[in-house]
Formats: sequence, C-alpha cells, structure tokens
Amino acid sequence: MRVTQSSLKIGELATGQDLTVPIFSLKAEKVTAPSVYIQANVHGAEVQGNAVIYQLMQLLEGYTLCGDITLVPLANPLGINQKSGEFTLGRFDPITGVNWNREYLDHKLDIAAWYQTHQELSDTELFNRFRDMLVERCQQRLSDEWGVTSGHRQAVSLQLMAHQADIVLDLHTGPKSCKHLYCPEYDAKAASLFSIPYTLLIPNEFGGAMDESVFCPWWQLSDYMNSIGRECEVPVSAFTLELGPQEYINLKDAVVDARGILAYLSSRGVIAQRVEPVQMPRYACYLKNYKKYHAPIGGMVEYLAKLGEPLAAGEPLANILRLDLFDCERVLTPLSLGQDCVPILHFASASVYQGTEMYKVMTQVFEL
Repeated sequence: MRVTQSSLKIGELATGQDLTVPIFSLKAEKVTAPSVYIQANVHGAEVQGNAVIYQLMQLLEGYTLCGDITLVPLANPLGINQKSGEFTLGRFDPITGVNWNREYLDHKLDIAAWYQTHQELSDTELFNRFRDMLVERCQQRLSDEWGVTSGHRQAVSLQLMAHQADIVLDLHTGPKSCKHLYCPEYDAKAASLFSIPYTLLIPNEFGGAMDESVFCPWWQLSDYMNSIGRECEVPVSAFTLELGPQEYINLKDAVVDARGILAYLSSRGVIAQRVEPVQMPRYACYLKNYKKYHAPIGGMVEYLAKLGEPLAAGEPLANILRLDLFDCERVLTPLSLGQDCVPILHFASASVYQGTEMYKVMTQVFEL
C-alpha cells in the first residue's frame, strides 16, 4: 500500500487566499477490487468523521489493499472555520443560506436516450463510458461561463472525485444524535456490515445529498437496463454514516466505526483479509417513516427521551418550561407522542422557537 498526500483547491477567499482540502490517496499494489472514496466534515461542526478517517488510516496499515482508497477529511474549510463565539456553525453556506450537503449537481439524465446511443457496448465499456460522462458533466458545471456559487463549486469538486469511485462513504454527525446510517433501499443488505444500530432506508431518488448524487444516476441506468431485459446490478454504492453528536471527537469510539467500515470494505474485497462485522442488533425504517417533531410552543426544553432507545406511545418525550407563565398551569408543558418510536436525534439547543425541529424519530421500526 502506497500513501500520498495532496490538496485540492475548491475556491478562493475575498483576500485572494486559496481554499483547499487535504486528500490522502492509498494505492493498491495490484488493483483487483472496487475503488473507494470517503469524505468527512462537510458540515463544519460534524468533526467525528475526521477521527474515523484517522483511525481507518492507522488500521489499514495492517491490511493488504486490493482497491484504491481516497480519503478527504476536513472537506469544507469554509464551514469548519465558520464560528460564532465558542460554537461552530457551518451547516449552511453563509452567502446563500443553502445547506452545504444540498449543493451537489443533479444530473437530470435522459437515461433511455443515453442508453440507446451506447447499447452496443459491453457492460464494462458501458459503465466506463457512463462514469466518464458523469465526471465530464461535473467538469462542465465547474467551468460554466456564468460561474457557480462558492458552495456549489465546493460540492461539485467533491462530487467529481466521488464519481470516480465505486464505493462512496460520506461521514456526518447529527446535532445531538445516536449513530445511524442512510442506506439506499436496493442496497439494504449492506446495513448489516457497518457498526451502526439504526438504518434509514432511503428511496432511489435525488434529494440533494452526496450519497444520492452518486448512486441515483447508477440506479437509474441499472433500472432501465433491467426493464429492457439486460440484467444488471447497480455497480456503484454510496452511504451516509451519521456518527453521533456534533462538536465532539472520541478517538476510541472512532475505532469502532473504522472497524465497521473495514468490515464493509472486506465484504467488497477492497482489503484481502476478512473482517467480520460486529454482532449486534440492527434496526431500520423507511425514510417515509422517519418523522420530524416540531416544538408546539416556544420555550426552554428539557429533553427526556434517550436517543437510540425505544420510546412507547405516551411516554415522556420532553418538557417545555415557560417562566413567563409562572403563575399559570402552562408554566411546564409535558410532551409525548401518540405512537411507538425510536428517537434518533434532537435539536442541539435547550431553547427553541415554536416550530423548531425538536426531534427526529424512527417509526414502524423493524429488525434487519
């Protein structure tokens, strides 16, 4: 295994300095397996993914690499340095207000027309031509004569690298969150390999995030090919790993997630040695059953429901304290839900506006 370090320019500051991201390239001596792209810290406060990349690089020194791996920690330098007092903001582009993880290019392909032009190619040639087309479209977008926003330039620059890989992992965290995985419905079996207890099975459509920007075109191509009788599995895989709470690094816990990634890579032949997945219960729900709970009133919140633990209907979710209503019964409002669920994350702050997205919970949960 050969490791090289480089950097990629993804923008320029008003004072002229370049914005760059570090890139670590791990090259196999002989490539016989899929290539891998892993990035972390697209949202400024979501730093645990950097620790996982560090631990993964340490662990990989003890394995034989059969596929090339590209690692991009600190993927959003502008967001990482977007501070307010002691807190890192960095979830939204401060210029446009757009979520950094919703800036990727939607290719909006006419799959049927593209396929008709290339149908005589073998599967390998077809897939190579399709990948080249995705990369070229990203390059064209970045060189648009009208220019692109800073956030879109950063996102498409990362997406261009991701399109050159067969496996893409985007490492995130929640505000206050337990670990969970975003996994395409068609690739649900992969969820049993990562060291993550909860999985959200997402539909095969583009919603703006990195994983969707990568797997959706490939799923569309495979789906069309299968519909006309040319059997084909989706040749590219992409997942978003949510690794706990933001503004927090735990190197010991990062080893657990790095080993989970190794188990997945092992199953795909990226490393020669066999790494068994952790034996643990794993649960899932479909994205349509991942519900947002919004604060019914403004106030100060006591979060009661424990993240990652089942909550029965009617059990306490939270209390909202309103000291301005001290002399009436509305000073303390208990909150609960009318159905069983598993709370996955909650708002980082203990003070909320009415309508704040307080909790996200999984409903209609089943065991994988």
